[in-house]
Amino acid sequence: MSEPDKLHEIFRLQAVLNKRIGVDLDHLSEEEKTKWVLNYTRAMSQEMAELIDSVPWKWWAKYQKFDEQNARVEVIDLFHFLISIAQCLGMTADDVFQAYVKKNEVNHQRQESGYAEKNEADSRHI
Repeated sequence: MSEPDKLHEIFRLQAVLNKRIGVDLDHLSEEEKTKWVLNYTRAMSQEMAELIDSVPWKWWAKYQKFDEQNARVEVIDLFHFLISIAQCLGMTADDVFQAYVKKNEVNHQRQESGYAEKNEADSRHI
């Protein structure tokens, strides 16, 4: 038996967790979608702060240590919320993969051109 596709499995696991928490992202009204995107982005902001606190960012303080293990946990927490946002927006694992590949190509093209100007039109096809 072959190993399951990891990204699809992550999306499946997140959907199960969200439903267990009481959030069914499959059938949201526009108002509920707005609410949950805001909830998840706020949660991500907090998780980002916790990730920052895992790194010695106070250059004036000698007591700080880099907590790499906690940093890894915070990255995973961010993934949970990011996947929930994608699901809230109706994106599947395939949608995310395809959009990532397209955006990655755009980013490479921007680097090749020197990225001297902001051109949001170059991402409209994603």
